[in-house]
Amino acid sequence: MFMSSRTSVRIRRTAWFAAAAAAIALLAACGSAGPGQSASPPATSAPATSAPVTSTPAATRPASPSAPASGGTALSACRTATLRITLDASQASGTAGSTYYPLSFTNTSAATCQLYGYPGVSFTAAPSAAAQQIGAAAQRSRTFGKVKVRLVPGATAHAWVQVAVAGNYPASDCQPVTAHWLRVYPPGETVAGYVAHTFNACSSTSTALLTVLPVRVGQALAGVTP
Repeated sequence: MFMSSRTSVRIRRTAWFAAAAAAIALLAACGSAGPGQSASPPATSAPATSAPVTSTPAATRPASPSAPASGGTALSACRTATLRITLDASQASGTAGSTYYPLSFTNTSAATCQLYGYPGVSFTAAPSAAAQQIGAAAQRSRTFGKVKVRLVPGATAHAWVQVAVAGNYPASDCQPVTAHWLRVYPPGETVAGYVAHTFNACSSTSTALLTVLPVRVGQALAGVTP
């Protein structure tokens, strides 16, 4: 069965229009975005890089300054009531015409305190503030300088006392007596402590038998001064 040329042309035109309409419909469908959808293609994630991530540290509060070293901190002076004062005769050492005795100061309190300078030392007739002083009080040796001694609870400092031999002085000048006590004022203190020990002393104040050295840290050792 053969078609006429006019029929064939109509068929081709109809097919062309149908194809064109379909193409237009397809383009319209692709160009419109549905609800919640993007018309553009989804973005792709950038490839990860190997560069390290640097974190910035948070700001910190400046640390409190540390306490100064020994001698720099403002400490209270050691009080007589919180010190145990003793004489360590086992560490005494003799020289020509005199003997050195160490006085020990032990902190018996629960707080750190400080000693600085020379103790006051003299012979006394009894362990009492009312007791009479015997002879002259100790002179201060200037051979060694003063240092600040920090005493934590339970710690000990020492000061040497040089005691001249009373028998080396004429009796008329010395007026010899026997003393059984030392009256000891810790550096800067006005309240005395008392140490029992027997000495040959001079009751005359014009004959000075005692010389004291400044305090030093730790226990005293025989032959090591100050």
